[in-house]
Amino acid sequence: MHGTSTTAGARTAADKHASVVFSTDAEWTDHLVSFVRAGLRDGEQVQYFADGTAPELVTRALTRHGVDAVSAVRRGQLVVTTAAETYLAGPCFDPDAMVGLWHEAVASAEAHGYTGLRAIGEMSWGARDVAGAERLLEYELRIHHEVFDPLPLTAWCFYDRRLLPRDVLDVLVGTHLTRRGAPDPSPRTPALRVAPLADRPGLRLEGTAGYESRRVTASAAAAVSGSPAERMTLDLTRLEHLDVAALADIARAAVRRPSPVPVRIVGAPPSLTRMLELFPELNRGLEVAGR
Repeated sequence: MHGTSTTAGARTAADKHASVVFSTDAEWTDHLVSFVRAGLRDGEQVQYFADGTAPELVTRALTRHGVDAVSAVRRGQLVVTTAAETYLAGPCFDPDAMVGLWHEAVASAEAHGYTGLRAIGEMSWGARDVAGAERLLEYELRIHHEVFDPLPLTAWCFYDRRLLPRDVLDVLVGTHLTRRGAPDPSPRTPALRVAPLADRPGLRLEGTAGYESRRVTASAAAAVSGSPAERMTLDLTRLEHLDVAALADIARAAVRRPSPVPVRIVGAPPSLTRMLELFPELNRGLEVAGR
C-alpha cells in the first residue's frame, strides 16, 4: 500500500482492508505517517478514529514527521475524531448502521472532490464493556464484501497489543486477509478462526466450532444472516470439528437471510452430512456441495 494509489481501480477488498498490530508508540507512528502521507498525496480524504490515543497526539506525530497535518485539517482533507463520535455514537455499536455510514462517508468525500476515502480506526474499544462490542467480529466479517468490494475506501484497523487480550486480538486479526505490523513473537491459532472469502461473498471457517468457540460461531452466523448478497458460500475445508449447536446457529442464520438462495457449503466434513441426516430440519437454507 505504500506509494500506491488507494482508489478502487483494480485493487481488491483484501488490499484495501488490513489489520495493523503494534506494540510500541514508535510502531504506531510509523504506520500512521506512511498511511496518512500516501492518502494526502493521492488526493484522498483521510480520517482517523482515535480511541486509546488523544486526537491531538495524532496531528502532533504527523507534524513531527514532516506531514503538514495542520493545513490538511484546515482544508478538511484530514479529519481526526474519536470512536465515541463515530463507531459508538449511537446507543450501541451497530454493524448495519456502520455499513451505511461508510457508504455515506465515501459519497461525501467524493462530493468534496477527493479521489476516495482512507481511514484508520483504533479498535481497542472492542475489548471493553461497550454496548454492542460483541458484534465487532460480525462487523469485521461483513465489511469485506459489503464495504470494501464496492467502494474507493482503504482502511487500516489499528490493534494495540498492549490494550487487547490475546484471545480477542487473535480472532479479530484473523478476519483480515491482509495483515501488517511486526509478527507475533509467540503466535497462537484460536480454536476457531473465521475470515471472509477473497473472491466471493462468504466465509471460511478453520479449526474447531464447538462449545469453547460459541461466541465466534455466533458472530459468523450473524454475518451470514446479515449479508445482503444473493449467493453466499461457507468454506469448511479446513474445519476440524463442528458440533450440533454450531450447525444449528449457521442453519438458522441461513434461513434468516434476505435472499432465498440457500447458503452453499463446500468442503463439508462427514460429521456435518451425518448431522443433517439426523436433523433434517437443519437442511432448510443450506446446500451442501457434492451431496
